[in-house]
Amino acid sequence: MVAVIWLVLAVLVVFSAGYLGYSKYLSQFVELDESAETPAHKYEDGQEYVPAKKPVLLGHHYSSIAGGAPIVGPITAAVIWGWLPAILWIAIGNPLLGAAHDFLSLSGSLRHEGKSIGYIIGEYVGDDGKNMLLWFAFLTIILVVAVFAFVVALVFQQYPSAATASILYIALAIVFGVYLYQLDLPFIPGTVVFVALVFVSVFVGLEYPIQLTQQQWIPIVLLYSLIASVLPVWTLLQPRDYLSSFLLYAGVGGALVAIIVGTVMSTSSEALVTNMPAFTSFGGNAELGAMSPLFPMLFVTIACGTISGFHSLVSSGTTSKQLNKETDARLIGYGGMLGEGLLAVVALSAVAVVGVTASDATGGVGLALPKFAEGGGIFLSSLGIPTSFGAPFMALVMVSFLLTSTDTALRLGRYMFEEIIGTPETQVEKVGANRYANSTFQCIIAYVLIASGTWTPLWQLFGSANQLLAALALLTATVWLANWDKSKQLISTGVPMALMTVVTICALIYLEFYQNLYLGLIMGQSSTAAWSLILQIVIGTALIILALALVRKGYANIQEARRGRNVAADGGTEE
Repeated sequence: MVAVIWLVLAVLVVFSAGYLGYSKYLSQFVELDESAETPAHKYEDGQEYVPAKKPVLLGHHYSSIAGGAPIVGPITAAVIWGWLPAILWIAIGNPLLGAAHDFLSLSGSLRHEGKSIGYIIGEYVGDDGKNMLLWFAFLTIILVVAVFAFVVALVFQQYPSAATASILYIALAIVFGVYLYQLDLPFIPGTVVFVALVFVSVFVGLEYPIQLTQQQWIPIVLLYSLIASVLPVWTLLQPRDYLSSFLLYAGVGGALVAIIVGTVMSTSSEALVTNMPAFTSFGGNAELGAMSPLFPMLFVTIACGTISGFHSLVSSGTTSKQLNKETDARLIGYGGMLGEGLLAVVALSAVAVVGVTASDATGGVGLALPKFAEGGGIFLSSLGIPTSFGAPFMALVMVSFLLTSTDTALRLGRYMFEEIIGTPETQVEKVGANRYANSTFQCIIAYVLIASGTWTPLWQLFGSANQLLAALALLTATVWLANWDKSKQLISTGVPMALMTVVTICALIYLEFYQNLYLGLIMGQSSTAAWSLILQIVIGTALIILALALVRKGYANIQEARRGRNVAADGGTEE
């Protein structure tokens, strides 16, 4: 057994070194200028382009990227392979891959008028490449909405008090938005009052829980997401994410402090120590029936928390349109991803302290939700907080992440589809460009995916698509830097891009051709319906082909840009 405080301290040291060293280098590398006009100021429209104060935007960005995946992924990986491989992938991969990915996606968008990564790659490889990436991102977004809506509904069913508190702080956020942007009242006093009311809503939720089933909550969550995604950002998105960020900081920060306090103050040698294996085997945990090869599946199972393609959509979607100063990108882009890594460490520590048995081996969400809340409650008890309050509070923290990610994803999906259509000419295109019709369309597809009952295939597709999107976002950054008018090294983006492309395609080959085709269809060892397995194979194959096609286009552009730069440096002409 190992005290979890050593896991936390090790990650904090590595993350601090990454922020103080690597993020500073990247900031200088992309030449952020504090005095430069950002897209939020240049195109301010009161709807999408709205300059936001650094703490407000950090709250939105952190809340949007840190959904349920950095909780579910690390816990699932720890159960299958042990906590050591999981913590190593988070600690090393986050500052070198994930945080750099988020920061460079945000910086690239700043240099392209706040446009998405699809627009950016289209500038260099043409409309075909742009449309391929946009369609890839749009389909990934639908998977994100479906997955997060499913999880939110499940949390609300298991913790009804979190549902009440969530509804209350959404209402508070709308009032706070009016307070700030319409009445123009003082920022700091308003923050103090409304943050206090958010925490009061937690107590109200404990007294007046709303009890509905998961099936009843799913359409409610999707309807909320639809409404939130079409409102101007100042109405709900900015104030809600800012207020909920305090709840999130309290949950993650409180758990980290509680781990330290609980270790220092405890008189028991077994307090807050790992109660599960550090490493099971390369093939997975046979005792729990959780069998899967560590390579490449660990790197797909833990996506958010280490590196996530969804973050590139947030960075180049809503965040870049609200950045007040270019230099804010370092804290928000790079620092925000480190914050998500800390959430992943808290989730991993929670399940490590609680431990798992054969009866817990339901995997994914079924395992992650109760273990995260239960373990978090144990942590907070070190600060004198009763577990009867601590566990529901940690469930509310999880919901805060999930809700913001769900409606932000829906908004981003709308951006993607609008960019695909461009200037609408036909009646069908006009309907598709309508934000109400667009968002409704996404919600309907997401609901159908959830209603199909195929949760496991949905999660696998989400993880694979998400990691492939990360590779494509890094490809976009590499292409942008290669075409910059100044000589730039491409190691910071090119090496992570190549790594994620290889790992994710290997994972898809294992999932779709070995697990689904061979074991599932040919050998008949899967309980999933044949049509579902065939659909997974088709989608997985399409993802592989699409990714390789985009990598090929991007590589050709990089080579062309380098040849042109070399010719210019020699003062000659290219033959």
